[in-house]
Amino acid sequence: METKTPTPELLRTNALVCARAERALFAPLGLALRAGEAVWLRGANGSGKTTLLRTLAGLGQPFAGSFHCPRPPRYLGHANGLKDELTVAENLRLAAALQGQPCGAAELKTALQALGLGGLARRPARQLSQGQRRRTALARLALPAPAALWLLDEPFDALDQEGLATLRGLLQDLLAAGSALLFTSHQELPGLATRDVQLEAAP
Repeated sequence: METKTPTPELLRTNALVCARAERALFAPLGLALRAGEAVWLRGANGSGKTTLLRTLAGLGQPFAGSFHCPRPPRYLGHANGLKDELTVAENLRLAAALQGQPCGAAELKTALQALGLGGLARRPARQLSQGQRRRTALARLALPAPAALWLLDEPFDALDQEGLATLRGLLQDLLAAGSALLFTSHQELPGLATRDVQLEAAP
């Protein structure tokens, strides 16, 4: 009888708690996330969703508990993180370099075209609309990279219907390639999340 290879685990939290000003933001969280899973992180405003994602990305320390990611996660925050003086192409190259993603001429062209930015490669970020700025930040998702845990904070903000469809396709491609997603969103996204996780208020 053929033995099925277990799906790799890309995140495990053990009674993890994050805090702000020494105040616990949510009840201890136990979560396991495997390759191919997309988990929608839910909670009220101020419940600690962004703080949790930043902590998992290594940008903060847990207040209690622990977590383990066997591979470095990739984080895309709510802020676009663009440098206004750099062009669209330069911003993407910089973001890729900081994350250790390859971004040669071919990869750059493919990523920009995937987000509808092919004609804007040389435009300074300061001249972009809000939707174009968001798509520039999201273009990292279209760069080749090893399967990993992606931490996405409100990735669908400021996108029109075409942008939403494009991003959904990119995320589904990542899942099919063995990555996992932990994301927040104020929009209903039927068919993307494999399950939801609700942050409960701290006792």
